[in-house]
Amino acid sequence: MYSVLVCDDSMVARKQVAKSLPQDWQVAVHFAKNGEEAIDLLSQGKGNLLLLDLNMPVMDGYATLAAIQEARLPVKTVVISGDVQPEAHERVLGLGATDFIRKPVDAETLKLTLEKHGILKAEPEVEAEDDSGLDPDIRDCYQEITNIAMGRAGDHLARIMNVFVHLPIPNVNLIEVSELHMMLSDIESHEEVTAVCQGFLSPGIRGEALCILSDSSFADVARILNVQGEVDDRLQLELLMDAASILIGTCLTGLAEQMDVVFSQGHPIVLGQHTAIADIVSTNHLKWRRTLAIELSYGLEGYNVRCDLVLLFTEDSMDTMNSKLAHLMEDF
Repeated sequence: MYSVLVCDDSMVARKQVAKSLPQDWQVAVHFAKNGEEAIDLLSQGKGNLLLLDLNMPVMDGYATLAAIQEARLPVKTVVISGDVQPEAHERVLGLGATDFIRKPVDAETLKLTLEKHGILKAEPEVEAEDDSGLDPDIRDCYQEITNIAMGRAGDHLARIMNVFVHLPIPNVNLIEVSELHMMLSDIESHEEVTAVCQGFLSPGIRGEALCILSDSSFADVARILNVQGEVDDRLQLELLMDAASILIGTCLTGLAEQMDVVFSQGHPIVLGQHTAIADIVSTNHLKWRRTLAIELSYGLEGYNVRCDLVLLFTEDSMDTMNSKLAHLMEDF
């Protein structure tokens, strides 16, 4: 279920914002009294949308927005504040806020703002997840086993590189392969990337794993690994291959253990180097029509490094996977 986090140090303001949410919008609402509490809840996955005050104790709204950017938390933020200075408006947008609403907020203004940014669909008669056949309980199950698998991969990466790895919230969807470019374009739409692909196979399950590293990340990756000399194209590819081997191998092993299967992995293939995401997708078409896509975005604390891992399973693989995970789905 979509969740909304209301962050304000005033209990009255928190209640007023919650009451202003559309009454027919089926969401889970969480509350935080300051930015520190908000970051903690967001890190737990409690908040697809953050409605954020600016003036708060402990951690104010500006510091909260900065922390969200640094941790690369997947949340849209609408600031609701009585500070209507033009500079305040510009600052919050510069820190990644989606929009700014003046206090006190009213239901109509909030609704229009949410519709404007596609957060609240003006005509929510069709839910893509239902059309795709991906039941919410099944999505939760896949998300949970991926959480466990990616945690192992992150731990492996952290130990090798001696850094703190920010673990993402898995994004799980059953999509048309033709829609894959839209999902991947959200990863790094503004810069070039280098990407490798590795196929994997198990009885009844097959798919491909994509590992994508933004070109701006290579300098810091080399610094972390104490690589000396020029980081040329050959060395960049070696660094990505090493990262891909760790993330893909550990993630697949974690998933395989939970499904009681064993994956055979093919040789990694370079999809593109110093290339836009759109070009990588357009020149590397998958051979099936629909795919279960699991997207993970790893970040390294204190470094400008972002590495995206996308696991793509064929639609018919889900029959085997659902059967293997039936004992978990009974718990949902």
